[in-house]
Amino acid sequence: MGDHKIFYLKESKMRSLIIEEQKKQLRLNSIQREIIIGKLLGDGHLETQNNGKTYRLKIEHSYSQKNYVDWIYVNFQSWVLTPPKIKLKQINDKTVKNYFFQTVSHPAFRYYAQQFYRDKKKIIPKSIHKMLKPRSLAIWFMDDGSLKSKNHRALILNTQGFNMKDLIYLQKAFQIFHHISTSFRYQQDGIQLMINEPSATRFYQIIKPYLLADFHYKLGKIGLTNLPKE
Repeated sequence: MGDHKIFYLKESKMRSLIIEEQKKQLRLNSIQREIIIGKLLGDGHLETQNNGKTYRLKIEHSYSQKNYVDWIYVNFQSWVLTPPKIKLKQINDKTVKNYFFQTVSHPAFRYYAQQFYRDKKKIIPKSIHKMLKPRSLAIWFMDDGSLKSKNHRALILNTQGFNMKDLIYLQKAFQIFHHISTSFRYQQDGIQLMINEPSATRFYQIIKPYLLADFHYKLGKIGLTNLPKE
């Protein structure tokens, strides 16, 4: 084995030891915990490579949402070894440009994996009412929310990946802890959770402090309510 290869292996091992030592110092703060919950309700994913001992958080969006990904990255920067990158994906005959990053694998994410996954499929935990904080709601809406249509003030959350039991947990959490009225909207690919018109403005007021400016368009006229003057 050449000297340069031995040096490379030693350097690589030393770097791994440093990273492992740094990981031991990592602790999730309250903002990071709320972001994780919002992302798991939305487009974020947890992935394990060692049968559930540790997990890493994976964030990926269209490149048009680069500012959003960068904002999440800033909040998790100490947990990430490589800054966000562009990823090109081929879908049929079209090249799609995404933007992504992932955290280090860490046991701190295991609790959330245990709560939000069963048999590698996302679920809603029964205790969601304890987790559904305003910042988490804002993250979830930025991921999966929209206006029902230009002619309505109702809001939609794309919950098609969840079953009816999950949706009932969410509906109860909205009603009991945020006094927000919701209903189910049946689609070909599943069921959406709809925030009914009388509650839409209240929902906006709850998420408004945490909603990035890039996403106000999702609220239509509701998003113009009580916005600060320029």
